[in-house]
Amino acid sequence: MTFVSEFRAGISPILNLVYPPRCPVCGVPVAEHGGLCLDCWSQLEAPSDPMVEGDAVIAACLYNDISRDLILQFKHGGKIGHAQLMAHMMAACLDDEMSGGRRAIVPVPLHRMRLWHRGYNQAALLACELAKYGKGDPLIDGLIRIKRTPSLGGLSKEERQRALSGTISVAKPRAAAVAGRDILLVDDVYTSGATAGACVKALSDAGAKSVQVVCFARVAN
Repeated sequence: MTFVSEFRAGISPILNLVYPPRCPVCGVPVAEHGGLCLDCWSQLEAPSDPMVEGDAVIAACLYNDISRDLILQFKHGGKIGHAQLMAHMMAACLDDEMSGGRRAIVPVPLHRMRLWHRGYNQAALLACELAKYGKGDPLIDGLIRIKRTPSLGGLSKEERQRALSGTISVAKPRAAAVAGRDILLVDDVYTSGATAGACVKALSDAGAKSVQVVCFARVAN
């Protein structure tokens, strides 16, 4: 056990006394911080089929009321502690097999202006947590957004693809770290697949050996 782990274990009883752990979705008391209550946990839906329009996308759960609340709190509410819970569920869906060397974990990038406004990239936090579970080596700045895109909400798949065309590329200093490697592309939610598709294309064009998409939640087919 590391010093950090020992320190956390030591202060946990005090922390629980001052700030009693509650379910992040409904607020009822739970056993430990960061955990869901049994009722909310039971409402998370596991995907029955990993295939989305012909592409294999590994998702910890489907996008529903419970997963949406967690994602919104995580992405827009500053609840970065949710990364540990979400990544734990994602890691449980991933194998540890890596062919041709260690796999690189690359998050879907944010434009620098959006990153400045939000203060963090939620996909990058998930990527770092997945690395702690031994799912690969984090390559946080592997992809960059060349230009800012408008909000994709409400757009059709074709409109999303047009809006994202030419906006994402592999960072030049990281090109050698991408070429010839298996890549785990990480995001919090998978909707139409336009963003993931743009990332996969950029990684493939840079010579990635393979690209596997993993997310916390995806919209049902």
